[in-house]
Amino acid sequence: MSSSPHDHPLPPPRVEEVSDGVYAYVQPDGSWWINNTGFLAGRRGVIVIDACSTERRTRAFRQAIGKVTDRPITTLLNTHHHGDHTFGNWLFPEATIVGHEGVREQIIADGVPAYRAAWSAGVEWGKMEPTPPFLTFTDRLTLHSDELRCEVRHVGHAAHTTNDSYVWIPERRVLFAGDLVFNGGTPFVLMGSVAGALRAVEQLKGLGAETVVPGHGEVCGPEAYEPVEGYLRFVQDVARRGKEAGLTPLEAARQTDLGEWAGLLDPERIVGNLHRAYSELDGQPLGTPIDLVTAVLDMITYNGGQPLSCLA
Repeated sequence: MSSSPHDHPLPPPRVEEVSDGVYAYVQPDGSWWINNTGFLAGRRGVIVIDACSTERRTRAFRQAIGKVTDRPITTLLNTHHHGDHTFGNWLFPEATIVGHEGVREQIIADGVPAYRAAWSAGVEWGKMEPTPPFLTFTDRLTLHSDELRCEVRHVGHAAHTTNDSYVWIPERRVLFAGDLVFNGGTPFVLMGSVAGALRAVEQLKGLGAETVVPGHGEVCGPEAYEPVEGYLRFVQDVARRGKEAGLTPLEAARQTDLGEWAGLLDPERIVGNLHRAYSELDGQPLGTPIDLVTAVLDMITYNGGQPLSCLA
């Protein structure tokens, strides 16, 4: 079974002002390694939310910021450790890089991850210089863009990863959700938790956001939460049936009709998500490390033995 097709060529990234002085940087089509970022343009300086996966994409992001404001970039916040949000950190040498303690730990532990080889050959990653946050927090912190208060909160448990945070701007009802929300793409919790991701969405719902900038996909509203929850519950149901039938995660995925979820980008993530769901059904604590190599190889097998699609 192969990945769903992507449109070629991809539309260019674009800056979208979601509130006065608050910008989303949307990178279509939001599939593997093509993430959204954002920034707040204040009088004194610019706060950036996440970097991009490749040197070329991060340089283009910086240029886009420069077209909006001539103020210096003072701060770069990482919502979590994954490379599509952090590989470009090194291109912000003037900024204070901020993240949860787990983000720093994981970037240092991973270095330049070998698992990039699972994706399409020919991706131009550019220079790779792992650059972790050097200002870290454990629970929450507050950033101010001029008078605008931005609350950065760790979700408190494993979700998309073990170190996810989101940026909530209460005065504007704007939420930068990181990869706790995928809009049009398959949610992915291999390095986090299925149950924890559901709890994280409940936490987001309680904020009362009107505008949501997801980690991948178009800017949306709170209506994006329901599909994420529905898919994650679907994964749990498939995992329960698969374990009862004595199937491996790969076998369970192959025997499952994705149904309403078949149109999401990167459907092979069902296999990695089932590896995580099986771990939780076995009673493992949320976020317990699992065999990533086996899970990724199973996704490739599900994908017809082809490397996973990456258009970054």
